Amino acid sequence: MSEAVLVVEAPGVSAPGASGARQFWRRLRTQRAALVAAAVVALLVLVALAAPLLTAIEGQDPTTYHPSLVDSARGGVPIGSFGGVSADHWLGVEPQTGRDLFARLVYGARVSLGVALAATVVQVVIGVVVGVAAALGNRWVDQLLSRFTDIIVAMPLMIMSLALLAIVPSSFPRPVLVALVIGLIAWGSIAKIVRAQTLTLKELDYVSAARLSGWGSWRIARRELLPGVAAPVITYAALLVPANITVEAALSFLGVGVKPPTPSWGQMLTAADVWYQAAPQYLLLPAGALFVTVLALTVLGDGVRTALDPRAASRLHVGTGRKREAKA
Repeated sequence: MSEAVLVVEAPGVSAPGASGARQFWRRLRTQRAALVAAAVVALLVLVALAAPLLTAIEGQDPTTYHPSLVDSARGGVPIGSFGGVSADHWLGVEPQTGRDLFARLVYGARVSLGVALAATVVQVVIGVVVGVAAALGNRWVDQLLSRFTDIIVAMPLMIMSLALLAIVPSSFPRPVLVALVIGLIAWGSIAKIVRAQTLTLKELDYVSAARLSGWGSWRIARRELLPGVAAPVITYAALLVPANITVEAALSFLGVGVKPPTPSWGQMLTAADVWYQAAPQYLLLPAGALFVTVLALTVLGDGVRTALDPRAASRLHVGTGRKREAKA
């Protein structure tokens, strides 16, 4: 609340921010599907962060070739059952190269999750800045930024990403480049959400009181408006992460994303399309990891959206605990 408005709290009454946080967690706890999804996401992040430790325990790394573990007479099919699964190679080895699949899978999680999170941060920062600036600016600034945002929204993400990634020198770190390209092209929707929310908040009494007290536009934005747009921004960001994972996988699958030998799930799928019969685990493992990650993040994003805005019904029909949420 603005410093221009005095708020006297009764004894034993908590601050609105703390109360809102408790209500959010209480609502989120009533959604079993969201809690399971949060646990899955936490496990995936832990695996990605602990990739060096996990591969050290296994005694392998994601780039070392093991030609003795593949049958060159059969085109490079892994020797042994289940794609060469053994005590030394927990998930088998990669066809043709013999590289350890477990090591490439956990290191691929670092790349896929890291690129998606970094791209989401870029989208949120640009979208919030442009949206707030458009809402607080005069008519010409609003029109200019709004039309520019419309152009960004109309751009086909995949086509523009393919074009930009194809012309950038290969010496530039590819995961960083993919994150920047996705973030710089796909911020338009969040800018529109922030602009609409900011225009609504501008008319509230506490913002008018701050303006009358002599505060500048950017101080009002920082102290009064940004906390108000936090809920929709967090909700939309939670749904952007799985979308960005899918985009990174698609770009790597098309050959313009993360380049070998750096592992990513999309890149693994690119090389696995001809091995689905001879070595099905080479296709199923990264595809399954992508499916589980995107599903968990989508369910968690829906749970966050419902917890932040209890008036919006969840899109999930299983595990939302609606009866308990109504009682809460």
